[in-house]
Amino acid sequence: MKARLDLLATVDEGVTESEIFRLALQHSVAELGGLGGTVHLRGPMSALRLVSSTGLPPRLVRPWEIIDQEGPTAPARALREGGAGGGTGAGVWVPTGRDGSWPGTGLAAVPVSGPERPVGALTLVMGEQGRPTDAQWAFLRAVVAWAEERMGQAPPPARVRTPGEESGGRQLRQALKAVQVGTWDWDIQSGELAWDDAAMDIYGTDPADFLHSIESWLKVVHPDDLPWTLAAVQRSIRDRVVFEAEYRVRRPGGGYVWTQARGRVVLDDRGEPVRMVGRAWDSNESPAARDALGRALRYMSDGFLAVDEDWRITFVNLAAERTLGSSEAELVGRVLWKLPSVHGVPDLEARCRKAAAAGRPAGFDVRVPDIAPPPEGDPTPGAGTEPHGTQAPGTGPAAEDVPAPADGRSYHLRLVPVPDGVTLYFTDVTERRRREAEQAATERATAERSARIAELTTALAGATSSRDVVDAVARGVLTPFGAAGLMVLAVEGGSGRLSYIGSVGYGREFVDAIIGSSPERGGPIWEAILTSSPVFLSSADAFMARYPGMRERPAEGGKRAWAFLPLTASDHTFGICVLAFDRPRPFPDGDRTLLTAISALVAHALERARLYDAEHTRSRELQRVLLPHTLPDVPACTAAARYLPAGQGMDVGGDWYDVIPLSAGQVALVIGDVMGHGLSEAATMGRVRTAVHTLAALELPPDEIMSHLNDIVGALGEDSFVTCLYALYDSTTRVCSFARAGHPPPAVVHPDGTVHFPDLAPDPPLGAGEPPFETVELTIPEEGLLVLYTDGLVEAEGREIDEGMTALADLLRGADTSPTADLDQLCDTLTAGLLPADQRTPDDAALLVARVHALAADHMASWPLPSRPQAAGEARKHVREQLAAWGLDDLAMTTELLASELVGNVVRHAKGPVRLRLLRSAELVCEVGDGSLTTPRIRRASATDEGGRGLQLITALSQRWGTRYTATGKCIWTEQALPGTEAYRAGHGAGGGADFALGEDFGSLGDFVTGEL
Repeated sequence: MKARLDLLATVDEGVTESEIFRLALQHSVAELGGLGGTVHLRGPMSALRLVSSTGLPPRLVRPWEIIDQEGPTAPARALREGGAGGGTGAGVWVPTGRDGSWPGTGLAAVPVSGPERPVGALTLVMGEQGRPTDAQWAFLRAVVAWAEERMGQAPPPARVRTPGEESGGRQLRQALKAVQVGTWDWDIQSGELAWDDAAMDIYGTDPADFLHSIESWLKVVHPDDLPWTLAAVQRSIRDRVVFEAEYRVRRPGGGYVWTQARGRVVLDDRGEPVRMVGRAWDSNESPAARDALGRALRYMSDGFLAVDEDWRITFVNLAAERTLGSSEAELVGRVLWKLPSVHGVPDLEARCRKAAAAGRPAGFDVRVPDIAPPPEGDPTPGAGTEPHGTQAPGTGPAAEDVPAPADGRSYHLRLVPVPDGVTLYFTDVTERRRREAEQAATERATAERSARIAELTTALAGATSSRDVVDAVARGVLTPFGAAGLMVLAVEGGSGRLSYIGSVGYGREFVDAIIGSSPERGGPIWEAILTSSPVFLSSADAFMARYPGMRERPAEGGKRAWAFLPLTASDHTFGICVLAFDRPRPFPDGDRTLLTAISALVAHALERARLYDAEHTRSRELQRVLLPHTLPDVPACTAAARYLPAGQGMDVGGDWYDVIPLSAGQVALVIGDVMGHGLSEAATMGRVRTAVHTLAALELPPDEIMSHLNDIVGALGEDSFVTCLYALYDSTTRVCSFARAGHPPPAVVHPDGTVHFPDLAPDPPLGAGEPPFETVELTIPEEGLLVLYTDGLVEAEGREIDEGMTALADLLRGADTSPTADLDQLCDTLTAGLLPADQRTPDDAALLVARVHALAADHMASWPLPSRPQAAGEARKHVREQLAAWGLDDLAMTTELLASELVGNVVRHAKGPVRLRLLRSAELVCEVGDGSLTTPRIRRASATDEGGRGLQLITALSQRWGTRYTATGKCIWTEQALPGTEAYRAGHGAGGGADFALGEDFGSLGDFVTGEL
């Protein structure tokens, strides 16, 4: 190790920093047996720039050319954790697995320090020997100390200049810099860097690859020039002095060229540096090139002048002399704002001073008035002079060859701040601005047309029905084109006649007359349809000249110009779109092309909409058939319902409701929702609704009905789910039994206006649940309301179902829910409040409101009966007495026979306790209950059978009969029409008596009954 350090000590002073880093790396890698190494130096902001590497392939080194000094890499950690001066900072060891896909066992890094702080890091990629020993760390720090000492002795790279490069006056140098200047603006705090186009060229950077950060500059500076250039930047920021440097930058081809840069620091309100602005220029050119550029500057067609920090003119070219109306001798040294030609330019001084104070290049247009011609004999470039011509001063064309600016000509002024003043460029842009204005007007017209097409396309894409298409055309075409009328007609397939789709600005009588026209009569409509080509008529005279047989048509329609646009889709013309104008109008080619394109869009949208209309009509008809047409009139309740389909464009849904009359003053209230939309869901709704009716007619309890429905829905497939709420209300007890399968709970409204939602068990939807389903019983106050609904009523976009239920309760509290309130009006109030007509509804909604009634106590009578044959006689006695009390003597005989047969069946085939009940409601109900679950079944008895005729007798004597299961057994019930009702008259003839006869099959009511009779 000592031998290597002694060898490094023999290196001559004055070697370049790149050579210093190369020697330090080579000896460090050789001594420690490493695989390779790198040296990074600190740049502006948080960047570390790679300045030297050895032994490593480019693929590994490339990602480390610029790294974040705050990052986790080994060089960055060494820089942060190292001490200042003398290379005494501790080393950093990073195993390879933690520092990227490097070879070897790890990375060893030691900081490289400057006079005040660490300025970089030396990093070795170690081989199989692993982490350096203490002696090896000491050797690395000694090598870095040697490099730090020699860095301070290394001179900046010098270049040999020719004597001509240092000659020339201040004005020419300023002018040359202005011509070739590239401006830059660096935000010291954020690191953001801005270059103009000239700077991009000078630094050989493609704008597409420019990163807008200081790293873009670090990448192009020669590694040997970077240390002292960075030092100059830091010194400028620290001491608030002008930054000046000349260094080499890399070109895209790999070579380097010399550039110069000069800049100044911009301070904030507190005096702290926030930005550096400046210029850069190529300093590789020869004296001959400088002379050529100087001549080009002098004779270029654009005006150019340079001013110092006091706005005194230091250089002016011939074009600027011409614009300012004075010679160079008269202008140089004068303050720009005191020139007479500048006074007439409004706000020029304020705008220039503001741009200069901002320290950034700025450009704007100014209006310059007429000025005096330049002095006679002053050479002025000719019209054909190239901007980079090589004429010597005084040898250019005569001044009269350059046209003088007219009064009020427009100039574009570009102001570029430089460290010792400002440069200004101004170009006559009068003709350019005129052309731009014309082009802008053309582009605006094109953009307006494109916007019309885009808006119409969007509207047509969202149109679902034919009416929507007509409305979209009316909005997107009538106003932009100034049209006064629109008519859209279709050709009926097979009939060859026109059918009406929609119109605007035409009376229906006129439209009907057009629809009644035939192809044989001709006219512009049929010509456009039959030829599939548009017809444009610019005036009524043009109409009558082309169609003399229809001279009356323009006066009838009240229009003066027309565009007849055939609607063609899939190579088939199926309709016509007529645009009409209330005054003559020419149709230039642009309008014709646009209207033809619009007709194609309308055709495709209308073809799709007509298919939707047909499908939608079929779907709605199916859904209408599947829903109840009217609600039955039952004594137990008064009901009203609403069904609201989803918003326009949605498929039909599966919401439904039902009111199902049952026996003995009972009624079932049902509401449900098949999840999803479409014909399949509507068909499922019809199947489930039919099943509910069938199961309800069997008088099964609500939980059993739900279990059967769950099996039915489950058999439809895995994707079928149905929510359902089944409520069974008994008007004799005012008890309502609820079973719920994934459905929102009902709202119960008391006569005093109190609203609450019962706490019902939330069983899963049908098709997803498992029996048993829970049943909850509630006593409903007389004349109270039950409000059943689907989630589409309370759940909407931006409103959760809980919020919707709260809103429903608020509406019910504020509405008239008294016993005399109109339920239809209440339904309208609820639907309007929850689903306003102007809002698109995403789901179907169903609503069922029922006011429940209680059967009066004096309309009910009940008696217990003994379980013996004599019970039939007691039953007939109770029936006879009760019907006499109710004034229903006409029904006494029939009812006695029914009661005797029912009681006889119970005594013979069932078990007690036996109970007889009579209910007087819309019908007379006779019930006999027992403790057996045996179901009576009607059968056909032969002539020799002793029994089997009882249920046939019951069927003949009653309107309807059935069996209902109770908590203690079952009851068999019969219904008879009351005297005076239409049903009674239909069943008993004009005389009103009991019109039936017992044949020999009914010769006996049973052995046990015969004795009682």
